[in-house]
Amino acid sequence: MSASEAGEPEAAPPDTADPRRSYRRLEDARTLRALAHPLRIALLEALAVDGPLTATEVSERVGESPTTCSFHLRQLARYGFIEEGERGPGRRRPWRMVARANTVPRVGEDAAATVEAEVLGSIFRRRLIEHLELWEATGSTYPEEWQAAAETNQFLLFATLEEVEELKRRLHALLGEFLPRLDPAKRPGGTVPVELITFMFPVRLPQAQDRGKMRRK
Repeated sequence: MSASEAGEPEAAPPDTADPRRSYRRLEDARTLRALAHPLRIALLEALAVDGPLTATEVSERVGESPTTCSFHLRQLARYGFIEEGERGPGRRRPWRMVARANTVPRVGEDAAATVEAEVLGSIFRRRLIEHLELWEATGSTYPEEWQAAAETNQFLLFATLEEVEELKRRLHALLGEFLPRLDPAKRPGGTVPVELITFMFPVRLPQAQDRGKMRRK
């Protein structure tokens, strides 16, 4: 799953004919509340990496019972996050993602939605930290070339608001080129799931004199 609290990317991948399968902007309190559950986020992650999957198959990946997973999968489907894929042999009933990425705007007019977005953001950030800690604990078991390709960086930039918005737009456009590969049929040989985590925020606001200069421009 991909989510952003900063806002919605301006451009969808060029091969996305169905807008539901590009970016979905989550602004409704009930929809945000439906997603704000650690298991449901884990289910979406599993479907993004290995889907389509049945309730039994996804239960093996998240460590919960098929019955529990089936309930939460139906709830995710009810709110439009997933849908039934093509039925397989026998009674096989797989689920698949609908949107390739869900975006959660930080600023909104609905106070209830803002509260639910904060709850979802807190759960989502904890999941990201868990992923990073898992990599730190297991990274040495990966081939050396993948260990060398992975990295953990922190950058301090001095930028204007306009420059930050432009950097965000360019990052979203670049990463958007990879989103169609959530469809297994569009993955080139040799691809593996790679997680890229970004946090971008001001460390402090401009000083009063700097704000005055901004207003005079």
